[in-house]
Amino acid sequence: MTLNIDIAKYGLLQSVVDHTNYKKSISRFREAEILLPTFDQLSDPSSIPEKILNKLEEIDPNEAHPLNLFRVHWYNTFQSPRQTTLPDHIVLPKELTGVDAQIVLLFGNRFPMISAHKVLAAYSCFLPRVVSGQFNPDTHRAVWPSTGNYARGGIAISTLLQSRGVAVLPENMSQERFDWLDKWVLDPSDVIRTPGSESNVKEIYDACNELQKDETNFIFNQFSEYANHIGHYKVTGQAIGHVFKEMQTANPKLELKAFVSASGSAGTLGAGDRLKDDFGAKIVAGEALECPTMLYNGYGEHNIQGIGDKHIPLIHNVMNTDIVVGVSDQATDRLNLVFTTEEGKKFLIEEMGIDAEIAMNLRHFGFSSICNMTAAIKTAKALDLSENDVVITVATDGSELYESEKLQLLQSEFDNDFNMGHANEIASTFLNEIDTEHLLQLDEIGRERIFNLGYYTWVEQQGVSVEDFDARRDQKFWDYLHTMTPAWDTMVEEFNDQTGVTV
Repeated sequence: MTLNIDIAKYGLLQSVVDHTNYKKSISRFREAEILLPTFDQLSDPSSIPEKILNKLEEIDPNEAHPLNLFRVHWYNTFQSPRQTTLPDHIVLPKELTGVDAQIVLLFGNRFPMISAHKVLAAYSCFLPRVVSGQFNPDTHRAVWPSTGNYARGGIAISTLLQSRGVAVLPENMSQERFDWLDKWVLDPSDVIRTPGSESNVKEIYDACNELQKDETNFIFNQFSEYANHIGHYKVTGQAIGHVFKEMQTANPKLELKAFVSASGSAGTLGAGDRLKDDFGAKIVAGEALECPTMLYNGYGEHNIQGIGDKHIPLIHNVMNTDIVVGVSDQATDRLNLVFTTEEGKKFLIEEMGIDAEIAMNLRHFGFSSICNMTAAIKTAKALDLSENDVVITVATDGSELYESEKLQLLQSEFDNDFNMGHANEIASTFLNEIDTEHLLQLDEIGRERIFNLGYYTWVEQQGVSVEDFDARRDQKFWDYLHTMTPAWDTMVEEFNDQTGVTV
Protein backbone atom coordinates (compact mmCIF):
# COMPACT_ATOMS: atom_id res chain seq x y z
CA MET A 1 0.00 0.00 0.00
CA THR A 2 1.05 3.61 -0.59
CA LEU A 3 -0.35 6.64 1.18
CA ASN A 4 -2.59 8.61 -1.15
CA ILE A 5 -2.21 11.81 0.85
CA ASP A 6 0.17 14.76 0.78
CA ILE A 7 3.00 13.06 2.69
CA ALA A 8 5.16 16.20 2.72
CA LYS A 9 2.37 18.22 4.33
CA TYR A 10 1.94 15.70 7.14
CA GLY A 11 5.63 15.03 7.86
CA LEU A 12 5.70 11.50 6.45
CA LEU A 13 8.58 11.78 3.98
CA GLN A 14 10.98 8.84 3.95
CA SER A 15 13.71 10.32 1.77
CA VAL A 16 15.67 13.55 1.57
CA VAL A 17 13.75 16.17 -0.40
CA ASP A 18 15.88 19.27 0.17
CA HIS A 19 19.61 18.61 0.15
CA THR A 20 20.48 22.23 0.98
CA ASN A 21 18.49 22.10 4.22
CA TYR A 22 19.83 18.63 4.92
CA LYS A 23 23.45 19.76 4.64
CA LYS A 24 22.75 22.82 6.81
CA SER A 25 21.34 20.56 9.54
CA ILE A 26 24.32 18.21 9.31
CA SER A 27 26.70 21.13 9.66
CA ARG A 28 24.79 22.56 12.62
CA PHE A 29 24.59 19.20 14.39
CA ARG A 30 28.27 18.49 13.76
CA GLU A 31 29.28 21.82 15.32
CA ALA A 32 26.98 21.32 18.30
CA GLU A 33 27.92 17.63 18.67
CA ILE A 34 24.31 16.47 18.45
CA LEU A 35 23.42 12.81 17.98
CA LEU A 36 19.85 11.74 17.21
CA PRO A 37 18.33 8.62 18.81
CA THR A 38 16.28 6.25 16.69
CA PHE A 39 12.72 5.19 17.46
CA ASP A 40 14.07 1.70 18.11
CA GLN A 41 16.42 3.04 20.78
CA LEU A 42 13.66 5.03 22.49
CA SER A 43 11.33 2.02 22.51
CA ASP A 44 14.13 -0.19 23.90
CA PRO A 45 16.67 2.02 25.73
CA SER A 46 18.81 -1.02 26.55
CA SER A 47 19.85 -0.84 22.88
CA ILE A 48 21.37 2.63 23.35
CA PRO A 49 25.20 2.36 23.14
CA GLU A 50 26.84 1.87 26.50
CA LYS A 51 29.09 4.91 26.04
CA ILE A 52 26.01 7.12 25.76
CA LEU A 53 24.32 5.50 28.77
CA ASN A 54 27.46 6.02 30.86
CA LYS A 55 27.71 9.64 29.79
CA LEU A 56 24.08 10.24 30.69
CA GLU A 57 24.84 9.36 34.31
CA GLU A 58 26.86 12.58 34.45
CA ILE A 59 24.12 14.76 32.92
CA ASP A 60 21.16 16.33 34.75
CA PRO A 61 17.91 15.13 33.10
CA ASN A 62 16.63 18.71 33.21
CA GLU A 63 19.70 20.19 31.53
CA ALA A 64 19.60 21.52 27.98
CA HIS A 65 22.14 18.93 26.89
CA PRO A 66 21.74 17.21 23.50
CA LEU A 67 22.37 13.76 24.96
CA ASN A 68 19.14 14.15 26.92
CA LEU A 69 17.45 13.25 23.63
CA PHE A 70 18.40 9.68 24.57
CA ARG A 71 16.17 10.04 27.64
CA VAL A 72 13.00 10.74 25.65
CA HIS A 73 11.46 7.43 26.70
CA TRP A 74 9.56 5.71 29.54
CA TYR A 75 12.56 4.11 31.27
CA ASN A 76 13.74 7.01 33.46
CA THR A 77 13.57 7.43 37.22
CA PHE A 78 12.09 10.43 39.01
CA GLN A 79 14.51 13.35 39.27
CA SER A 80 17.49 11.02 38.85
CA PRO A 81 19.98 10.25 36.06
CA ARG A 82 19.38 6.52 36.45
CA GLN A 83 17.58 4.43 33.86
CA THR A 84 15.24 1.58 34.78
CA THR A 85 14.84 -1.85 33.20
CA LEU A 86 11.03 -1.53 33.43
CA PRO A 87 9.00 1.70 33.13
CA ASP A 88 8.05 3.20 36.50
CA HIS A 89 4.37 2.51 37.11
CA ILE A 90 1.79 2.04 39.82
CA VAL A 91 -0.89 -0.63 40.31
CA LEU A 92 -3.77 0.97 42.20
CA PRO A 93 -5.36 -1.02 45.04
CA LYS A 94 -9.04 -1.88 45.24
CA GLU A 95 -9.27 0.30 48.37
CA LEU A 96 -8.76 3.27 46.07
CA THR A 97 -10.46 2.18 42.84
CA GLY A 98 -13.37 0.17 44.20
CA VAL A 99 -13.00 -2.40 41.40
CA ASP A 100 -11.51 -5.90 41.23
CA ALA A 101 -9.68 -5.17 37.97
CA GLN A 102 -6.09 -4.00 38.16
CA ILE A 103 -5.77 -0.35 37.20
CA VAL A 104 -2.20 0.50 36.13
CA LEU A 105 -0.63 3.87 35.30
CA LEU A 106 2.84 4.56 33.86
CA PHE A 107 4.47 7.69 35.26
CA GLY A 108 5.02 10.41 32.65
CA ASN A 109 6.84 12.86 34.91
CA ARG A 110 9.98 10.75 34.53
CA PHE A 111 10.57 12.24 31.08
CA PRO A 112 13.48 14.70 30.87
CA MET A 113 13.40 18.50 30.83
CA ILE A 114 9.63 19.01 31.02
CA SER A 115 8.61 16.19 33.40
CA ALA A 116 5.86 15.15 31.00
CA HIS A 117 5.55 12.65 28.17
CA LYS A 118 4.77 15.31 25.54
CA VAL A 119 8.49 15.71 24.88
CA LEU A 120 8.23 12.35 23.09
CA ALA A 121 5.48 13.69 20.84
CA ALA A 122 7.59 16.76 20.04
CA TYR A 123 10.66 14.69 19.15
CA SER A 124 8.56 12.30 17.07
CA CYS A 125 7.18 15.19 15.02
CA PHE A 126 10.52 17.01 14.68
CA LEU A 127 12.68 14.06 13.68
CA PRO A 128 11.24 13.18 10.21
CA ARG A 129 11.19 16.84 9.22
CA VAL A 130 14.92 17.21 10.00
CA VAL A 131 16.27 14.01 8.45
CA SER A 132 14.23 14.58 5.26
CA GLY A 133 15.60 18.11 4.84
CA GLN A 134 12.22 19.79 5.21
CA PHE A 135 13.33 21.75 8.29
CA ASN A 136 16.39 24.01 8.27
CA PRO A 137 17.56 24.99 11.79
CA ASP A 138 19.48 27.94 10.34
CA THR A 139 16.46 29.63 8.78
CA HIS A 140 13.31 28.14 10.30
CA ARG A 141 11.63 28.87 13.61
CA ALA A 142 9.88 25.78 14.97
CA VAL A 143 6.34 26.73 16.06
CA TRP A 144 4.69 24.46 18.62
CA PRO A 145 0.88 24.94 18.97
CA SER A 146 -0.34 23.42 22.19
CA THR A 147 -2.34 23.72 25.36
CA GLY A 148 0.85 23.45 27.37
CA ASN A 149 3.06 20.39 27.62
CA TYR A 150 3.60 19.84 23.90
CA ALA A 151 4.74 23.45 23.52
CA ARG A 152 7.17 22.93 26.39
CA GLY A 153 8.37 19.69 24.84
CA GLY A 154 8.84 21.44 21.51
CA ILE A 155 10.84 24.26 23.07
CA ALA A 156 13.01 21.69 24.85
CA ILE A 157 13.67 19.78 21.61
CA SER A 158 14.32 23.02 19.70
CA THR A 159 16.77 24.15 22.37
CA LEU A 160 18.66 20.86 22.38
CA LEU A 161 18.91 20.97 18.59
CA GLN A 162 19.97 24.63 18.69
CA SER A 163 16.95 25.82 16.74
CA ARG A 164 14.72 28.71 17.73
CA GLY A 165 11.33 27.55 18.97
CA VAL A 166 8.02 29.37 19.47
CA ALA A 167 5.35 28.21 21.93
CA VAL A 168 1.72 29.00 21.11
CA LEU A 169 -0.71 28.24 23.95
CA PRO A 170 -3.83 29.63 25.69
CA GLU A 171 -3.24 32.42 28.19
CA ASN A 172 -5.13 30.67 31.01
CA MET A 173 -2.98 27.56 31.27
CA SER A 174 -1.22 26.85 34.57
CA GLN A 175 1.38 29.39 35.69
CA GLU A 176 3.97 26.61 36.02
CA ARG A 177 3.88 26.09 32.26
CA PHE A 178 4.63 29.75 31.59
CA ASP A 179 7.32 29.88 34.28
CA TRP A 180 9.11 26.97 32.59
CA LEU A 181 8.79 28.56 29.14
CA ASP A 182 10.18 31.87 30.39
CA LYS A 183 13.37 30.05 31.44
CA TRP A 184 13.83 28.10 28.20
CA VAL A 185 12.86 30.36 25.29
CA LEU A 186 15.56 32.44 23.61
CA ASP A 187 13.33 35.52 23.48
CA PRO A 188 10.21 36.44 25.52
CA SER A 189 8.34 37.07 22.27
CA ASP A 190 8.70 33.37 21.50
CA VAL A 191 5.84 32.63 23.91
CA ILE A 192 2.55 33.55 22.22
CA ARG A 193 -0.50 33.60 24.49
CA THR A 194 -3.80 33.05 22.71
CA PRO A 195 -7.27 33.86 24.16
CA GLY A 196 -9.03 31.38 26.39
CA SER A 197 -8.07 28.12 28.04
CA GLU A 198 -7.87 24.39 27.36
CA SER A 199 -10.73 24.09 24.88
CA ASN A 200 -9.82 27.17 22.81
CA VAL A 201 -7.74 25.41 20.16
CA LYS A 202 -9.38 27.26 17.25
CA GLU A 203 -7.65 30.40 18.54
CA ILE A 204 -4.31 28.56 18.52
CA TYR A 205 -4.89 27.52 14.90
CA ASP A 206 -5.73 31.11 13.97
CA ALA A 207 -2.45 32.31 15.49
CA CYS A 208 -0.51 29.62 13.63
CA ASN A 209 -2.19 30.48 10.34
CA GLU A 210 -0.99 34.06 10.82
CA LEU A 211 2.52 32.90 11.69
CA GLN A 212 2.61 30.63 8.64
CA LYS A 213 2.41 33.65 6.35
CA ASP A 214 6.10 34.10 7.23
CA GLU A 215 7.93 31.30 5.43
CA THR A 216 10.59 31.17 8.14
CA ASN A 217 7.99 29.82 10.59
CA PHE A 218 7.58 26.05 10.45
CA ILE A 219 4.42 24.78 12.19
CA PHE A 220 4.62 21.44 14.02
CA ASN A 221 0.90 20.89 14.59
CA GLN A 222 0.60 17.98 17.01
CA PHE A 223 -3.08 17.57 16.11
CA SER A 224 -2.29 16.76 12.46
CA GLU A 225 1.32 15.47 12.54
CA TYR A 226 0.93 11.72 12.10
CA ALA A 227 4.40 11.16 13.55
CA ASN A 228 2.86 12.04 16.92
CA HIS A 229 0.59 9.00 16.60
CA ILE A 230 3.39 6.86 15.16
CA GLY A 231 5.85 7.74 17.96
CA HIS A 232 3.36 6.71 20.61
CA TYR A 233 2.46 3.53 18.71
CA LYS A 234 6.12 2.56 18.60
CA VAL A 235 7.53 3.88 21.88
CA THR A 236 4.64 4.25 24.35
CA GLY A 237 2.81 1.17 23.10
CA GLN A 238 5.92 -0.97 23.48
CA ALA A 239 6.67 0.40 26.96
CA ILE A 240 3.14 -0.32 28.16
CA GLY A 241 3.28 -3.77 26.61
CA HIS A 242 6.52 -4.41 28.51
CA VAL A 243 4.85 -3.53 31.81
CA PHE A 244 1.90 -5.80 31.08
CA LYS A 245 4.12 -8.72 30.05
CA GLU A 246 6.00 -8.44 33.34
CA MET A 247 2.70 -8.50 35.21
CA GLN A 248 1.63 -11.50 33.16
CA THR A 249 4.85 -13.30 34.05
CA ALA A 250 3.84 -13.07 37.70
CA ASN A 251 0.24 -14.01 36.93
CA PRO A 252 -0.28 -15.82 33.58
CA LYS A 253 -4.06 -15.48 33.94
CA LEU A 254 -3.97 -11.72 33.41
CA GLU A 255 -5.55 -10.22 30.30
CA LEU A 256 -5.11 -6.67 29.05
CA LYS A 257 -8.68 -5.58 28.51
CA ALA A 258 -8.35 -1.87 27.78
CA PHE A 259 -6.03 1.05 27.26
CA VAL A 260 -7.34 4.43 28.37
CA SER A 261 -6.14 7.87 27.32
CA ALA A 262 -7.85 11.22 27.45
CA SER A 263 -7.73 12.88 24.05
CA GLY A 264 -5.84 16.12 23.64
CA SER A 265 -3.95 15.80 20.38
CA ALA A 266 -4.93 12.08 20.44
CA GLY A 267 -1.27 11.16 19.98
CA THR A 268 -1.13 8.96 23.08
CA LEU A 269 -4.15 7.05 21.80
CA GLY A 270 -1.77 5.70 19.16
CA ALA A 271 -0.39 3.46 21.90
CA GLY A 272 -3.87 1.95 22.08
CA ASP A 273 -3.60 0.88 18.45
CA ARG A 274 -0.41 -1.00 19.34
CA LEU A 275 -1.98 -2.61 22.41
CA LYS A 276 -5.01 -3.68 20.40
CA ASP A 277 -2.71 -5.20 17.78
CA ASP A 278 -0.56 -7.00 20.37
CA PHE A 279 -3.07 -7.94 23.07
CA GLY A 280 -6.57 -7.29 21.75
CA ALA A 281 -7.14 -4.42 24.22
CA LYS A 282 -10.07 -2.07 23.75
CA ILE A 283 -9.19 1.57 23.10
CA VAL A 284 -10.88 4.06 25.43
CA ALA A 285 -10.81 7.81 24.70
CA GLY A 286 -11.51 10.17 27.58
CA GLU A 287 -12.58 13.79 27.54
CA ALA A 288 -13.78 16.49 29.91
CA LEU A 289 -17.47 16.25 30.75
CA GLU A 290 -17.63 20.03 30.61
CA CYS A 291 -16.60 19.87 26.92
CA PRO A 292 -18.08 16.55 25.71
CA THR A 293 -17.16 16.75 22.03
CA MET A 294 -17.07 13.00 21.33
CA LEU A 295 -19.87 12.01 23.69
CA TYR A 296 -22.47 14.63 22.84
CA ASN A 297 -20.99 16.84 20.07
CA GLY A 298 -20.77 19.27 22.95
CA TYR A 299 -18.67 22.30 23.82
CA GLY A 300 -17.61 24.33 26.84
CA GLU A 301 -14.76 25.37 29.12
CA HIS A 302 -12.93 23.07 31.53
CA ASN A 303 -9.74 22.78 33.58
CA ILE A 304 -8.37 19.31 32.75
CA GLN A 305 -5.31 20.87 31.21
CA GLY A 306 -3.87 18.94 28.28
CA ILE A 307 -7.07 17.30 27.00
CA GLY A 308 -10.52 18.02 25.61
CA ASP A 309 -9.73 20.55 22.90
CA LYS A 310 -13.24 20.95 21.44
CA HIS A 311 -12.49 19.19 18.18
CA ILE A 312 -11.53 15.81 16.76
CA PRO A 313 -7.77 15.69 16.02
CA LEU A 314 -6.81 14.59 12.53
CA ILE A 315 -4.47 11.95 13.97
CA HIS A 316 -7.18 10.28 16.07
CA ASN A 317 -7.91 6.83 14.65
CA VAL A 318 -11.58 7.20 15.48
CA MET A 319 -12.70 4.12 13.57
CA ASN A 320 -10.54 1.96 15.86
CA THR A 321 -11.84 3.51 19.10
CA ASP A 322 -14.14 1.36 21.24
CA ILE A 323 -15.31 3.48 24.17
CA VAL A 324 -15.66 7.19 24.97
CA VAL A 325 -15.75 8.41 28.58
CA GLY A 326 -16.50 11.82 30.09
CA VAL A 327 -14.82 12.91 33.35
CA SER A 328 -15.63 16.14 35.17
CA ASP A 329 -12.93 18.67 36.01
CA GLN A 330 -14.61 18.86 39.41
CA ALA A 331 -13.18 15.37 40.01
CA THR A 332 -9.68 16.16 38.80
CA ASP A 333 -9.40 19.52 40.61
CA ARG A 334 -10.59 18.11 43.90
CA LEU A 335 -8.93 14.71 43.88
CA ASN A 336 -5.69 16.59 43.31
CA LEU A 337 -6.20 18.10 46.78
CA VAL A 338 -6.74 14.67 48.32
CA PHE A 339 -3.67 13.25 46.58
CA THR A 340 -1.27 16.11 47.40
CA THR A 341 -2.20 17.73 50.72
CA GLU A 342 -1.05 16.32 54.05
CA GLU A 343 -4.62 16.02 55.31
CA GLY A 344 -5.67 14.32 52.10
CA LYS A 345 -2.88 11.76 52.26
CA LYS A 346 -3.61 11.17 55.95
CA PHE A 347 -7.23 10.43 55.02
CA LEU A 348 -6.18 7.99 52.30
CA ILE A 349 -3.93 6.08 54.67
CA GLU A 350 -5.95 6.16 57.90
CA GLU A 351 -9.53 6.12 56.64
CA MET A 352 -9.35 4.34 53.28
CA GLY A 353 -6.65 1.87 54.31
CA ILE A 354 -4.36 2.68 51.40
CA ASP A 355 -0.70 1.73 51.72
CA ALA A 356 1.42 4.77 52.61
CA GLU A 357 3.77 4.29 49.65
CA ILE A 358 0.84 4.17 47.23
CA ALA A 359 -0.68 7.28 48.81
CA MET A 360 2.59 9.19 48.51
CA ASN A 361 3.00 8.21 44.86
CA LEU A 362 -0.36 9.73 43.90
CA ARG A 363 1.40 13.11 43.82
CA HIS A 364 2.76 11.97 40.46
CA PHE A 365 -0.74 12.38 38.99
CA GLY A 366 -1.49 15.67 37.25
CA PHE A 367 -5.00 16.69 36.22
CA SER A 368 -5.18 14.62 33.03
CA SER A 369 -3.59 11.69 34.90
CA ILE A 370 -6.45 11.76 37.43
CA CYS A 371 -8.85 11.94 34.49
CA ASN A 372 -7.22 8.84 32.98
CA MET A 373 -7.44 7.02 36.32
CA THR A 374 -11.13 7.89 36.70
CA ALA A 375 -11.91 6.88 33.11
CA ALA A 376 -10.10 3.57 33.69
CA ILE A 377 -12.24 2.85 36.75
CA LYS A 378 -15.42 3.71 34.83
CA THR A 379 -14.27 1.39 32.04
CA ALA A 380 -13.63 -1.47 34.46
CA LYS A 381 -17.13 -1.06 35.86
CA ALA A 382 -18.79 -0.82 32.45
CA LEU A 383 -17.04 -3.96 31.22
CA ASP A 384 -17.61 -5.78 34.54
CA LEU A 385 -13.94 -6.70 34.77
CA SER A 386 -12.49 -9.17 37.27
CA GLU A 387 -9.28 -9.48 39.29
CA ASN A 388 -7.47 -11.08 36.34
CA ASP A 389 -8.32 -8.19 34.03
CA VAL A 390 -6.03 -5.20 33.53
CA VAL A 391 -6.77 -1.65 32.40
CA ILE A 392 -3.66 0.40 31.64
CA THR A 393 -3.28 4.12 31.18
CA VAL A 394 -0.65 6.82 31.64
CA ALA A 395 -0.01 9.56 34.18
CA THR A 396 0.99 12.11 31.57
CA ASP A 397 2.48 14.56 34.06
CA GLY A 398 2.61 15.16 37.81
CA SER A 399 0.91 17.44 40.32
CA GLU A 400 3.98 19.69 40.44
CA LEU A 401 2.68 21.41 37.29
CA TYR A 402 -0.53 22.44 39.04
CA GLU A 403 0.62 23.83 42.37
CA SER A 404 -0.74 27.29 41.52
CA GLU A 405 -4.12 25.78 40.60
CA LYS A 406 -4.14 23.84 43.85
CA LEU A 407 -3.38 26.91 45.98
CA GLN A 408 -6.09 28.90 44.22
CA LEU A 409 -8.70 26.19 44.89
CA LEU A 410 -7.62 25.78 48.51
CA GLN A 411 -8.10 29.50 49.07
CA SER A 412 -11.30 30.03 47.09
CA GLU A 413 -13.28 27.01 48.30
CA PHE A 414 -11.65 25.87 51.54
CA ASP A 415 -10.35 29.13 53.01
CA ASN A 416 -6.88 27.51 53.22
CA ASP A 417 -8.23 25.12 55.86
CA PHE A 418 -8.50 21.80 54.01
CA ASN A 419 -9.11 18.93 56.44
CA MET A 420 -9.89 15.22 56.53
CA GLY A 421 -13.61 15.97 56.47
CA HIS A 422 -13.19 17.72 53.14
CA ALA A 423 -11.08 14.83 51.88
CA ASN A 424 -13.83 12.42 52.89
CA GLU A 425 -16.47 14.42 51.00
CA ILE A 426 -14.33 14.53 47.87
CA ALA A 427 -13.43 10.83 48.00
CA SER A 428 -17.06 9.88 48.59
CA THR A 429 -18.22 11.86 45.57
CA PHE A 430 -15.39 11.36 43.09
CA LEU A 431 -13.99 7.94 44.03
CA ASN A 432 -16.61 5.90 45.85
CA GLU A 433 -19.44 7.05 43.60
CA ILE A 434 -17.69 6.59 40.24
CA ASP A 435 -20.31 5.12 37.92
CA THR A 436 -20.76 4.33 34.24
CA GLU A 437 -22.71 7.46 33.41
CA HIS A 438 -21.29 9.48 30.49
CA LEU A 439 -19.67 6.38 28.99
CA LEU A 440 -20.48 5.19 25.50
CA GLN A 441 -19.45 1.90 23.93
CA LEU A 442 -19.16 2.76 20.26
CA ASP A 443 -20.83 0.93 17.41
CA GLU A 444 -20.26 1.73 13.74
CA ILE A 445 -22.74 4.60 13.82
CA GLY A 446 -21.07 6.09 16.89
CA ARG A 447 -17.64 5.95 15.27
CA GLU A 448 -18.96 7.49 12.05
CA ARG A 449 -20.58 10.33 13.99
CA ILE A 450 -17.34 11.22 15.78
CA PHE A 451 -15.25 10.79 12.64
CA ASN A 452 -17.54 13.05 10.60
CA LEU A 453 -17.44 15.75 13.28
CA GLY A 454 -13.77 16.28 12.42
CA TYR A 455 -14.74 17.44 8.91
CA TYR A 456 -15.70 20.88 10.13
CA THR A 457 -12.32 21.54 11.72
CA TRP A 458 -10.02 20.00 9.16
CA VAL A 459 -11.72 20.42 5.80
CA GLU A 460 -13.80 23.55 6.28
CA GLN A 461 -11.43 25.47 8.59
CA GLN A 462 -7.90 24.15 8.09
CA GLY A 463 -7.85 23.35 4.38
CA VAL A 464 -7.32 19.58 4.51
CA SER A 465 -8.63 17.97 1.33
CA VAL A 466 -11.67 15.70 1.58
CA GLU A 467 -9.54 12.92 0.09
CA ASP A 468 -6.86 13.26 2.80
CA PHE A 469 -9.57 13.44 5.46
CA ASP A 470 -11.48 10.37 4.25
CA ALA A 471 -8.33 8.24 3.80
CA ARG A 472 -8.30 7.84 7.59
CA ARG A 473 -11.46 5.71 7.60
CA ASP A 474 -9.56 2.68 6.33
CA GLN A 475 -7.52 0.76 8.93
CA LYS A 476 -5.02 -0.11 6.18
CA PHE A 477 -4.06 3.58 6.22
CA TRP A 478 -3.11 3.35 9.90
CA ASP A 479 -1.49 -0.06 9.48
CA TYR A 480 0.81 1.49 6.89
CA LEU A 481 1.69 4.38 9.20
CA HIS A 482 2.76 1.85 11.83
CA THR A 483 5.41 0.45 9.46
CA MET A 484 7.22 3.76 8.94
CA THR A 485 9.70 3.95 11.84
CA PRO A 486 12.30 1.51 10.43
CA ALA A 487 12.85 3.74 7.39
CA TRP A 488 13.13 6.82 9.61
CA ASP A 489 15.61 4.99 11.83
CA THR A 490 17.74 4.22 8.79
CA MET A 491 17.61 7.90 7.84
CA VAL A 492 18.67 8.84 11.38
CA GLU A 493 21.64 6.48 11.25
CA GLU A 494 22.70 7.91 7.89
CA PHE A 495 22.29 11.45 9.22
CA ASN A 496 24.40 10.67 12.31
CA ASP A 497 27.08 9.12 10.10
CA GLN A 498 27.16 12.31 8.04
CA THR A 499 27.68 14.47 11.12
CA GLY A 500 30.50 12.22 12.36
CA VAL A 501 29.50 12.90 15.97
CA THR A 502 30.45 10.20 18.47
CA VAL A 503 30.45 9.88 22.25
